[in-house]
Amino acid sequence: MIVKKLRAERNWSQEQVARFSGLSVRTIQRVESGQGASLETLKSLASVFEVDITTLTEDIRVIDKKSEHWKTQPWWFRTWAWGVDSRQMQVTLKYSLLALAVVFTVAGFWDAQYTGIALILMYLLWVQTSCIHYGDRHKAWGLAQ
Repeated sequence: MIVKKLRAERNWSQEQVARFSGLSVRTIQRVESGQGASLETLKSLASVFEVDITTLTEDIRVIDKKSEHWKTQPWWFRTWAWGVDSRQMQVTLKYSLLALAVVFTVAGFWDAQYTGIALILMYLLWVQTSCIHYGDRHKAWGLAQ
């Protein structure tokens, strides 16, 4: 997350950021791992790093497809991410698939022909979610500059 990048730029430890912001070290760890943060937490961190609060919420992760790290990723991950440059776009695609799966599942209650489409969409949703989780675990996403 952007907080980790800002902290690294200043050569601060998580403990120092916690002390400067009045937050706990555990809160800093959660924020850096990409978990949600309250508005008060974001305000405290924005103040410490002397940035606008929107800077902390614009954490867009982008795939650098020219890097050596990208080339070492498995073929299935690179294929699934073809044409998709950011984690945010992957998540948007995931929720779009989820919405379509729900629509076709509901439609399948009235007409069986839609059940097959719903099952295909659910499979694609599972693959999309797996791809996002793989990218997160293997640090396939870089931070946009």
